[in-house]
Amino acid sequence: MTPELVIQLARRTFETTLLLSAPLLIASLVVGLLISVFQAVTSINEATLAFAPKIIAVMVAIIIFFPWMMTYMSDFTREIYSFIALMRR
Repeated sequence: MTPELVIQLARRTFETTLLLSAPLLIASLVVGLLISVFQAVTSINEATLAFAPKIIAVMVAIIIFFPWMMTYMSDFTREIYSFIALMRR
């Protein structure tokens, strides 16, 4: 196994992790921001108010993005298996 192959594998792994987690994190971030603006406008100072909407937003994002996430993860898994063939050389 060459150092270039290890670097390429690590880089691709980090890219995959970021791309798969991005939709869920963005959904949570947007909902949290909207709840924060709502709390600032209405002067509601309840810290636990954002938890349920964030959980619901992440669940909806999982439902929406799940087919894409599974396809992407399957492609990545196939790529990892092809790296195994390269490592044996």
